[in-house]
Amino acid sequence: MDEPGDVGAPVLLGAGRTADVWALPGGRVLRRYRDGGDVRAEAEVMRHLRRAGLPVPRVHHADGAELVLERVPGPTLVEALQAGTVTAHGAARMLADLHDRLHALPALRSTDPGVRLLHLDLHPHNVLLTGTGPVVIDWTDSAEGPPALDRAVTALILAEVAVDPAHPLATAAGELLSAYVAASGSPGPLAAAVRHRAAGRAPDPGRLPEAAALVAATGAALSTSADRRPPQPSWEPPPRSRS
Repeated sequence: MDEPGDVGAPVLLGAGRTADVWALPGGRVLRRYRDGGDVRAEAEVMRHLRRAGLPVPRVHHADGAELVLERVPGPTLVEALQAGTVTAHGAARMLADLHDRLHALPALRSTDPGVRLLHLDLHPHNVLLTGTGPVVIDWTDSAEGPPALDRAVTALILAEVAVDPAHPLATAAGELLSAYVAASGSPGPLAAAVRHRAAGRAPDPGRLPEAAALVAATGAALSTSADRRPPQPSWEPPPRSRS
């Protein structure tokens, strides 16, 4: 249930591409979209996921372009990677596990068993690390569809950073991409992921073909590496004594 109340005097925490985030009294934050909009669908998804046990911030109030959420303490996964408190392998496994948990839940509207809720923007900036585990934020792009698309979008986002030579995290993003593809499996429908990113949040749509090629090459290299490994002997129990 919404709790509008007195939001108090906000303090600007940060500004994204489409919205500003403000700190409010009482352990809350206000996310306000600059160009207006309606946050009710996003709030509905977050409430549904929170009831299902997925770690998302509590929604206090949603109206028009303003969403008031629980303020989640802790660094982002990007900050933890930069600080060295989480390895690329650990971050990749965390992203893959969060996807697995999300995709194990039924969709909000569709009854098709192959359709699940998708985040479609799950990357290290949108994961906060708390004392009780990771929390997933920013459900603006959430939709229903095949889970493979969600994984492909995450891989593509990492690749977009990796192919940008001017980005300070390009090398780290390449390492994380390899670890993520190894943890999550086949990159999935890359063409659909490219269309999604081109229509929305890609900071440089011109780099998307190069990023998609890197994801595909990463998946192919990992598959080839796995095929070349010698077969592992299967374990068999020792023979039972006849005595």
